[in-house]
Amino acid sequence: MPTPQSVAFYTLGCKLNFSETSAIGRQFEEKGFEKIPFEAGADLYVINTCSVTDHADRKCRKVVQQALKHNPEAFVAIVGCYAQLKPQEIATIPGVSAVLGAAEKFQLVDILADFKKPAPGQPGQVHASPISDATEFHAAHSFGDRTRTFMKVQDGCDYSCSFCTIPLARGGSRSGSIASVVERVEKLAETGVKEIVLTGVNLGDFGLQGPERERREDFTQLVKALDEVSGIRRFRISSCEPNLLTDEILETVAASEHFMPHFHIPLQSGSDKILGLMRRRYRRSLYASRVARIKELMPHACIGVDVIVGFPGETEADFLDTYNFLNELPISYLHVFPYSERPDTLAPTLPGRVQDRVRHERTTQLRSLSEKKKRYFYEQHLGLETDVLFEDDVTDGRMEGFTPNYIRVAAKYDPLLVGEMKPLRLTGINAFGLMDAEEMGVFA
Repeated sequence: MPTPQSVAFYTLGCKLNFSETSAIGRQFEEKGFEKIPFEAGADLYVINTCSVTDHADRKCRKVVQQALKHNPEAFVAIVGCYAQLKPQEIATIPGVSAVLGAAEKFQLVDILADFKKPAPGQPGQVHASPISDATEFHAAHSFGDRTRTFMKVQDGCDYSCSFCTIPLARGGSRSGSIASVVERVEKLAETGVKEIVLTGVNLGDFGLQGPERERREDFTQLVKALDEVSGIRRFRISSCEPNLLTDEILETVAASEHFMPHFHIPLQSGSDKILGLMRRRYRRSLYASRVARIKELMPHACIGVDVIVGFPGETEADFLDTYNFLNELPISYLHVFPYSERPDTLAPTLPGRVQDRVRHERTTQLRSLSEKKKRYFYEQHLGLETDVLFEDDVTDGRMEGFTPNYIRVAAKYDPLLVGEMKPLRLTGINAFGLMDAEEMGVFA
């Protein structure tokens, strides 16, 4: 095929994946490629996959099919966590031209320099080293995709949770230096970015650096250093394990004008028995103490929680432990996931498999609890005057933005508000569960 001139991307999974897709996209643009919308029929498609969400194989196949629908002659490259875990399997998907693993994805442009498609009926080429080779930290951030920038400051994980494939897909924990992160943030500030979300696989484990992954710095030091950077109005911590969310971090955020009172803290289960089976590094008492400390320091803080239901061995009593524990905590919303078996993990070998129907029922119950928690949290802020940073997404003449503590606000569209931070008063919760606001004559 002729040398590709245009490239399109599709990302499955987390904010970390989105930051990496954006970084790979900039590599292509530096080589002279035109980045175009997915549906525009690109010469080259790059699909960044995930192994955490359900049905990774089915989702990957569907996106490949859609890419080829827009351009049957396109070169299709697959990267990401699923690509590292199942490279040979993915290479046999009809239409896949190449698969690149964790150590190769940031060299995609160079490795696939000629973008030569395989012969008809032949599998795609595979470039996937053992995960032990993924020792280098590759900095990444999203840019130009939305008002907020997602910045990757940490990768990989040294934990061994019994349900998780991330260490197999991304390798061990590793980071860049604080100095390098500060330099990147300062450059983004010069472009007008107003909010940066710090992302990583195990963000609180920031600080392992170099080929030997030595502990040179820590996450607390990073937060303190970034708090001194001028030019960025807002920082958010995307997610942090409760055992790594120290008092010093919380006190720094509480005293900061730049770090937002918004935390996302994985719980996974409110049953100590299940937490043990999951091989988590804390128990519910520690989790409850972290939530209590946040609320003591920052009463208006938003706290999001990850929960897995239907884990092997989870009885009805165990689930009720989780439900009641969450119901009593002053949290703001839940991200609920029904347990899904992952190859090469310990969890599927455990006794007490929970039926799919029961997993679904428990998921529904916790998602209903999440809606109640979110509405109650919003109600506590009615009448509050606060700043909102508006996104550039517009639907039916309305635009949305976020308060410091992550309340989603809807307002009448005004092009002058896109990417701007404006003071307003929160007035009510609309039919879509968003907060309405008024102030300065532009909100209606």
